Amino acid sequence: MTLHPRLHEITERIRKRSADSRAAYLRGIDAAHREGPSRTRLSCGNLAHAFAASDSPDKGRLRADVTPNLGIINAYNDMLSAHQPFEHYPEIVRRVARELGATAQVAGGVPAMCDGVTQGRPGMELSLFSRDNIAQATAISLSHDMFDAALYLGVCDKIVPGLLIGALAFGHLPAMFVPAGPMTPGIPNKLKAEVRERYAAGEATREELLEVEAASYHAAGTCTFYGTANSNQVLLEAMGLQLPGTSFVNPGTPLRDALTRASTERVLRITALGDDYRPIGRLVDERAIVNAMVALMATGGSTNHTIHWIAVARAAGVMLTWDDMDDLSRIIPLLARVYPNGEADVNRFAAAGGTQFVFRELIDAGLMHGDVVTVAAGGMRAYCDEPRLTDGKLDYTPGIATSADDAVVRPVIAAFDLQGGLRLLRGNLGRSLMKISAVKSEYHRIEAPAVVLDDPRALNKLHAAGVLPQDFIAVVRYQGPRANGMPELHSLAPLLGLLQNQGRRVALVTDGRLSGASGKIPAAIHLTPEAARGGPIGKLREGDMIRLDANAGTLEVLVDADEWNARSHAANTAPAAQDMGRNLFAWSRNLVTPADQGALSISCGPPSPEGGWEYDAEYELGGDSAAAAAPHEAKDA
Repeated sequence: MTLHPRLHEITERIRKRSADSRAAYLRGIDAAHREGPSRTRLSCGNLAHAFAASDSPDKGRLRADVTPNLGIINAYNDMLSAHQPFEHYPEIVRRVARELGATAQVAGGVPAMCDGVTQGRPGMELSLFSRDNIAQATAISLSHDMFDAALYLGVCDKIVPGLLIGALAFGHLPAMFVPAGPMTPGIPNKLKAEVRERYAAGEATREELLEVEAASYHAAGTCTFYGTANSNQVLLEAMGLQLPGTSFVNPGTPLRDALTRASTERVLRITALGDDYRPIGRLVDERAIVNAMVALMATGGSTNHTIHWIAVARAAGVMLTWDDMDDLSRIIPLLARVYPNGEADVNRFAAAGGTQFVFRELIDAGLMHGDVVTVAAGGMRAYCDEPRLTDGKLDYTPGIATSADDAVVRPVIAAFDLQGGLRLLRGNLGRSLMKISAVKSEYHRIEAPAVVLDDPRALNKLHAAGVLPQDFIAVVRYQGPRANGMPELHSLAPLLGLLQNQGRRVALVTDGRLSGASGKIPAAIHLTPEAARGGPIGKLREGDMIRLDANAGTLEVLVDADEWNARSHAANTAPAAQDMGRNLFAWSRNLVTPADQGALSISCGPPSPEGGWEYDAEYELGGDSAAAAAPHEAKDA
């Protein structure tokens, strides 16, 4: 199928914009590859240290330098349901490697925190920065120079982007991502949301709320809604970085273990020691990045990836912008409705046709690059096939040709919407993003007075006091990367959802983030420039009329221009942070780039010719859309 002309145009635009940075990145990974298999560069003392604790067969192979050694980067912990299954993966991987005459070592562990646990808590202010910490921990794990390929065990919000950024820093190594899969279905997500809203209204007890939450989050595996964690899995498959069909197979099943074994076998076959070398730095090019964004739009995935994948792309020398995402969203149809965009969970999505059905529809319509090289043989077409166990042996069969549940997935010709789930908003308040796939069309345009807050907890207090206007737009500022690490504000969703259900027209405008599980409330998020960088949101006052219009792609304050220009920025009135380790990340807050540059607190991608890395004000404004209404920020990072 011929590629859609607009998709081709957007991809070419990214390629040309990225030409210098991509070329510099590829030169770096080629130089690393030319030096030969890692262990040949180690001294005898270095090497002896590295295999001292290995079993005898492994020691012999590691001494010989002729078989692949696989490094395992593990995000295991047993507090988080999504990562608990990884406890036993390393032993499976080592066993498979030995059967193939190779070796495998756990190179290191990376932290894995859960936004579901830290929502509304001081620890949430560390969440975004944990991504960069994970990238650094990945690099440290691989720094021993012992490995011919790496296998990455991670699932959730910041963990996968962090692992991916770290993996791209070692772009000469082949890489395979291996998920743990979702937990089995619990109570319907819609019921959980209803109880949350009743609790916010004082109509449900804490015991009732806890009971319904525990019935939803009830076992090992990823949470079943289509938030950031499960969006990670779809994006990895769309980029060809994990085996086809691995995303939504439940933990503890024979198929799950078979896919882990197959992932190990495959990554050992694509090292530089064989004749099918596939380094991750070559696989992740502008086409793979576009495929990830196409999959995000077509499935109505998490808004967090509008930050994370800019950082991931930059790590590979690819310069992706919000304008690219917005333009892609305007040509990519919405093919899936999974909570919060619908009532189904990811298990039902997989049963209805899942990624295999969606990817085949997109490739056949010319809306996804089918010619990318992937970790799997067969390229992107392989990702249209479904894994099965036949007599205990893993094989693949073509995915279903017709949706098994058209309330969950649909073909391109009968899409839920002609456009994807994202809209870029521009105006005199700056640039922000809105997830429209879960918001009913009658709420795509809201014009209402501002209720201005620097502390998100204040909104519930105002509601309890009965002083909120009938219709309003909650402006929650000083929540950006520089201010406090950009915590998610999902704790606002139950109250705002309750008010919307009462027929009130409400919305949210913030320089912070929302959870990947947020949906039905119109929300202009990631507003850039943020208040802590002198962004216009800091000039808003109580009662200012704001117009949020997703259809027109605008976000504006309706204040006389002379009065607006004369205003000064309000000081941050949020209470002092509770520390909870926050002091350790002060440097990150000082260095972090704006949201539309990936909110990076680390140097990412190839260095500048001068050997440094600096804040790119033009890039922040969208590069190709420099005429956007958002004012320039100070070049202060």
